[in-house]
Amino acid sequence: MWVRRPLPVLLAPLALALVAAPPAVTASGVPASARSRAVVQRVAPTLRAELEARGLRLGAPVFLRVFKEERELEVWLGHPDGRHRLLETHPICAVSGELGPKLAEGDGQAPEGFYAVRAGQLNPRSRFHLALNLGFPNAYDRAHDRTGSFLMIHGACASRGCYAMTDPTIERVWVLVDAALRAGQRAVPVHAFPFRMSDARLEAAEGQRWHRFWAEELRPVFDAFERTRVPPRVRVRGDRYVLASR
Repeated sequence: MWVRRPLPVLLAPLALALVAAPPAVTASGVPASARSRAVVQRVAPTLRAELEARGLRLGAPVFLRVFKEERELEVWLGHPDGRHRLLETHPICAVSGELGPKLAEGDGQAPEGFYAVRAGQLNPRSRFHLALNLGFPNAYDRAHDRTGSFLMIHGACASRGCYAMTDPTIERVWVLVDAALRAGQRAVPVHAFPFRMSDARLEAAEGQRWHRFWAEELRPVFDAFERTRVPPRVRVRGDRYVLASR
């Protein structure tokens, strides 16, 4: 006698497997999903044409700078002459906390300092649309016993310790970063500053808890890029950020 078995029981393990399946990883090591592939297919052609009109190319090295107080994300792209060009400046849709670095899990602070996004840090299935993990805590943060995880630049315009963009903005950033990593860039540097580090703004910040960190560790790196338009190499020596000679 044929017995009808409950369909949900038979499908449950398959449904769980589909939900839990990790993103596919391409030959370049960059994770991808149906969502990210659709974004690339839709955004890349227009973006490629924009870049070519400015003497740039999709796949060129990417450099990102974040300015917390101004709530701005700068996207820089490598030029054939070896210097970087400012491609665009996007408003940061949401950022939590206040000026100053992230210290502990759950403090709601967004990081300040120097980070790098490698292929494995891209999340094409983020619940915040698309996400780039900053890699917090880095060596500097660990030297200061700072804790936290999953600090990102992502979409969905909602933040608790992250830099949140609109979905259209993160899609453009994703396509640029994805193309650069696939073309061979080992990591995309992300420099996160409390504000644009002018003499006047730092003078106004005198007496604040993080003034020395800003002035002695972040400012030299900011100035180095302003002079050369080449992302400077930054190392951690002891418990301090220092410029590394090339």
